[in-house]
Amino acid sequence: MSISRDLFEKDLYKVLGVPKDATEAEIKKAYRKLAREFHPDANKGDAKAEERFKEISEANDVLSDPKRRKEYDEGRALFGNGGFRAGPAGAGGFGFDLGDLFGGGPGGAPPQGGGFGGGLGDVFGGLFNRGGATTRTQPRRGQDIETEVTLKFTEAVDGATVPLKMTSQAPCKACSGTGDKNGTPRVCPTCVGTGQVSRGGSGSFSLTDPCTDCKGRGLIAQDPCEVCNGSGRARSARTMQVRIPAGVTDAQRIRLRGKGAPGERGGPAGDLYVTVHVDAHPVFGRKADNLTVTVPVTFVEAALGGEIKVPTLGGPPVTLKLPPGTPNGRTLRARGKGAVRKDGTRGDLLVSIEVAVPAATEGKALDALEAYREATADTDPRAELFQAAKGV
Repeated sequence: MSISRDLFEKDLYKVLGVPKDATEAEIKKAYRKLAREFHPDANKGDAKAEERFKEISEANDVLSDPKRRKEYDEGRALFGNGGFRAGPAGAGGFGFDLGDLFGGGPGGAPPQGGGFGGGLGDVFGGLFNRGGATTRTQPRRGQDIETEVTLKFTEAVDGATVPLKMTSQAPCKACSGTGDKNGTPRVCPTCVGTGQVSRGGSGSFSLTDPCTDCKGRGLIAQDPCEVCNGSGRARSARTMQVRIPAGVTDAQRIRLRGKGAPGERGGPAGDLYVTVHVDAHPVFGRKADNLTVTVPVTFVEAALGGEIKVPTLGGPPVTLKLPPGTPNGRTLRARGKGAVRKDGTRGDLLVSIEVAVPAATEGKALDALEAYREATADTDPRAELFQAAKGV
């Protein structure tokens, strides 16, 4: 994948906060630290954090790839740090012909003395174009697609394969992607079929942009296709079975590489971004990798202790030991009964105790409570509260 022109104007090392001679390990460490800090999931609704995350990801994509990093370093040395200056030596210029630099000596002759030859032209991947030379149309990456899916609570915890119906741009079937009704488009006279036009030239050096007449395709329809209006691209609907990994959370955004819109001229497909929504469960809740549940117990169980059975999500109940004198709201933990983590292990089930107070009592139960009240008449659980209120 070639590096876009605007990247040469950015200091990607500064974006990641690493020196230019940073090792791959240092780059990886810096990226992970910044990605955690500025990830959209940790900064919901923060547009600046989202933009910063994109810059960090962009820098990492280039600097973590040895080949692309080399291209970036060489390109930035020539283009990104102030650009080129053409002119005679001693007059603020380099004192050589830039045409020599990009694959030829004066007048387009082969380079002399074993110089750069055509190597630098390869480095820029068609970004630069010598005057009068044609550039082969580059493959075009497909568009990214965004969609949403709603999962049941259990599906989010355990993972699920769901069908997603997506609409995106794809080669027009009516004209086989040519844009011409008869399949015989003509070469664009503006860019001569390259899909690119030069601008801002200085001597033998110029920058290239996509041709606006053919939209970078290099071809113009003689008889435009009525389906795609000559663009060669049309709306395409498809249904894809997508695997949602276990442990996803509500509002989480998942990236599926290569599952977006198809590319053009052999270019790679774009990516698919899926925003997940999770339905609430009538019994269980979620805290990170842990599940939560509230379990009622009787006053006797809370006071005297004992063993209680607790339901789990999709599995058999577990038995937990309730200590004597358990207060209302205390949390017990059933290990390994929570949501699935990224490493395949499970979090815990957090059990909140809720002491159930009967609406009415009668008979022996009422007699027993009356006897208990008499036995504990000298105990005031609110005594310390009033003392604290008075500042005693």
